[in-house]
Amino acid sequence: MAKRDHEFEEEKEIFREHIQKAGLRRTAQRDLILDIFLRTEEHLTSEDLYFLVHREDPSVGHTTVYRTLKLLTEAGLAREVRFGDNKTYYEHHFKHEHHDHMICTECGKVLEFFSPQIEDLQDQMADKFGFRPTHHSLRLWGVCAECQTAHMDSPTAPSGAQPRVKVRTNVSA
Repeated sequence: MAKRDHEFEEEKEIFREHIQKAGLRRTAQRDLILDIFLRTEEHLTSEDLYFLVHREDPSVGHTTVYRTLKLLTEAGLAREVRFGDNKTYYEHHFKHEHHDHMICTECGKVLEFFSPQIEDLQDQMADKFGFRPTHHSLRLWGVCAECQTAHMDSPTAPSGAQPRVKVRTNVSA
């Protein structure tokens, strides 16, 4: 248990400093939300995180979870990502390497990947056009290997159509 007490100490200090600078108080509810977010290494909506927090403390409201996620994002501990299903997901950002996402339009699985070749090509294109990127996000939609095997006869969407996505998370309501 001693290790658990010291887990994420740097992240917790960053969060404490951020809320102090914002003129906010440190509360047990914010600490719980931070702890659960840091322990959960997956893409979460505010609703997903609320469900996890609510299981441990039913007195925590959805608004508190949502506002705390915004504070985590402002502090650089979380990053907002969107996968095309009209929801905002949050993932760990502090000391996590850059990565991009592939989203299965059949089952909603999200795969993370990193490609130095893609990163180099993006830098080359930015240089070519005199563009200074500040950040980027690459998302690929398609059908994962498992769904390809299960649905070999399924037609593909026309190339101009927006993908219909229902992202799958491991959080069960």
